[in-house]
Amino acid sequence: MKTMPVVFAGHVDHGKSTLVARTLLDTGYFPDGKLAELEAAAQRRGVPLEISFLLDAFQIERDQAITIDATRIWFQSATRRYEIIDAPGHREFVRHMVSGASDAVAAVLVVDAGEGIGEQTRRHALLLPLVGVTRAIVAVNKMDAVNFDATRFRAIEDELRALFAQAGLTLVIAVPTVARDGDNVVHRSSRMPWYDGPAILEALDALDDRPEATMPLRFPVQDVYRRNEERILLGTVSGGRIEQGMTLLFSPSRETARVTQIVRFPASGTAAVAGEAVGLTLDRAIFVDPGDVASEIVDVPLVSTAFEATIFWLDAAPLRAGEHLRMRCGTRDTTVVPEAIHSRIDVATFHRNASEVIERNDIGDIALRSVQPAVLDVAFPALGRFALYRADAICGGGIVRSAEKQEERARRRSPNVSSNEHATHASDRMRRSGHRGLVVWLTGLPSSGKTTLATQLERALFADGWHAYVLDGDTLRTGLNGDLGFSLADRSENVRRTGEVAALFADAGTIAIVSLVSPQRADRERARAAAPDRFHEVFIKADIATCETRDVKGLYRRARAGEIPDFTGIGSPYEEPAAAELVIDTAAETVSVSFAGLLAYVREAGRL
Repeated sequence: MKTMPVVFAGHVDHGKSTLVARTLLDTGYFPDGKLAELEAAAQRRGVPLEISFLLDAFQIERDQAITIDATRIWFQSATRRYEIIDAPGHREFVRHMVSGASDAVAAVLVVDAGEGIGEQTRRHALLLPLVGVTRAIVAVNKMDAVNFDATRFRAIEDELRALFAQAGLTLVIAVPTVARDGDNVVHRSSRMPWYDGPAILEALDALDDRPEATMPLRFPVQDVYRRNEERILLGTVSGGRIEQGMTLLFSPSRETARVTQIVRFPASGTAAVAGEAVGLTLDRAIFVDPGDVASEIVDVPLVSTAFEATIFWLDAAPLRAGEHLRMRCGTRDTTVVPEAIHSRIDVATFHRNASEVIERNDIGDIALRSVQPAVLDVAFPALGRFALYRADAICGGGIVRSAEKQEERARRRSPNVSSNEHATHASDRMRRSGHRGLVVWLTGLPSSGKTTLATQLERALFADGWHAYVLDGDTLRTGLNGDLGFSLADRSENVRRTGEVAALFADAGTIAIVSLVSPQRADRERARAAAPDRFHEVFIKADIATCETRDVKGLYRRARAGEIPDFTGIGSPYEEPAAAELVIDTAAETVSVSFAGLLAYVREAGRL
């Protein structure tokens, strides 16, 4: 029996946890004597009994009568198994509400009949669609406090329909309840004869499961395993159906291959449907990385580096335009930069107000640019939602509203030119040369050891029969970049040109070994964007004191004397990589040890 996850949410003190507890109590979830045990405990503590105490996991919750963490409980009705997620309603616990709701396919929102729609109800109505929940049942609770007034109930119902329409949430039905006593929770109530609709549990049982099987095929690749000479792509079918013999297209590379086997344990099969975790083997040795998405050729997801999104923000430090964040969409991680913050949404009125920042617990509209291509599908929940991270901590998330295709963005930048397709595919070049084309980008302070390691790497790879070429910063400035100075703009252009050339080398099946200080992190990320699936940043780490001892050109000495203004490390900062693929500490290692580590890494990265 398939499980349906449902999140229960609402304003604090509106009775959400009580509604969950009553649902479980009236369906026989709790063992006999549990309620009596709580009644005795409440008497000893001198506090009134709350049915919600059946759920609260922490003593502090019982002391304050609020829910702090998201409680998950599995139970079964007569027709369906449920995972109920009791999410916090207090403003300070929005993070837990969001993390709980992200697994749900429907919601039950609880509204106090006396107080009406509160701030957190509005906030939750906005947040739920951002984490993929688009349907909600509403319990208009504590109807006894308004003398079971049908007019009051209808007024709240009308207000909810208008609110949900603004938020993009579908109101399945509004149900008048008294959760404490069980009215219209599991069983229909005789105290509100004017209401002839279903109880809450009946309304839940009537919900259709999300129709993943009828959606387009999407298979986000979670990992790639090797079994002898065989490569197995692992992942979960997010929508549609995969069959043996089917031809798949992989995004963002747009390469195609035919499925030769669907791998399961203990036995393999010939088909897999939405919700199944399987492995795939292909008839061709194409280059598929974790985060790539397989689809049918006729209905593919969007590949984009520019998109509009509505986000919720959870971090204490506000979000500003221009900073680098990590985005996870599906199984793919990519670096993103908020290019513009359009507005913050006023939770009370839903008006969008211009703003330069998004504060904690705010919801807002922004424009994002991804450094590497992102695989998106606005109409598909698994690829239309994303999480945002600062360092390793989640700081927000949201939903893609619209996206610009890569080719459209390129045409907008250069309206009178277009890229020509090669008759020889990059994968064919790689098979001919026997290795992958790569950009190995060595960055670090001047005299950290970049050029020494780059030339040794080129020599070793050439001896192995691999195609490799060093693009050295000093050499490039005598030719291709000879017209550039050392202003911030010229340095950025120096990195941009080098990145574009290195990407062409990699596309031709060559390993481009770049030795370039490239002090600005944003410039290196732009270079990565030129060859996103082939770029490998190597941080050659060495402190300034060590670099000065190796400075045979005397550049550090001249910089300290004021003869070279804005010299990196002295008059101009160096931004260390936030997440380099490889870090080599040349101050702590010998040249031979550093080189051995670099060579081993490149051989593995370039291996077919």
